[in-house]
Amino acid sequence: MSEQIIKGIEQVTGLYYRLILVVAPSGKGKTLALQEVRKRLALPLLNVNIELSRCLLDLTEKQRAIHASTILRDIIEKHNERVILLDNTELLFDVSLKLDPLRLLQGISRNKTIAASWNGKIENGYLIYAEPNHPEYRRYPVKDFLVVSPEEDYLPISNKI
Repeated sequence: MSEQIIKGIEQVTGLYYRLILVVAPSGKGKTLALQEVRKRLALPLLNVNIELSRCLLDLTEKQRAIHASTILRDIIEKHNERVILLDNTELLFDVSLKLDPLRLLQGISRNKTIAASWNGKIENGYLIYAEPNHPEYRRYPVKDFLVVSPEEDYLPISNKI
């Protein structure tokens, strides 16, 4: 998967959204692949859960919902590299933060190339996070981002790397 991520970083240069999602269920090698890319390309790898939660600790629930997206953008912007790797992104789905995780990542990827882990799957042309009855459930059409996955056979041709 690390080779796919590196190819994706090259492919998204010049696109409107420079977003690569590393999509797989938990335990399928997303973190290992991102760590390998970090080593090979000397890129920053941020643990979103740790970095973002550290900044949200002293805020009220209402303040967290208001400021979470800006705080994440600031965390990413303080790194001057053109490419940032994001892992452990589950906090972005916390319903109390009232974020739209994909739209947030796409927005950030307008200014920097982002390769982010996505703990989920692709099914029938849709990017899925959680199960339909789960409060954090999200479902998006696979478009406007590139997908890297160990299970390439289910990816739409236009989004394969």
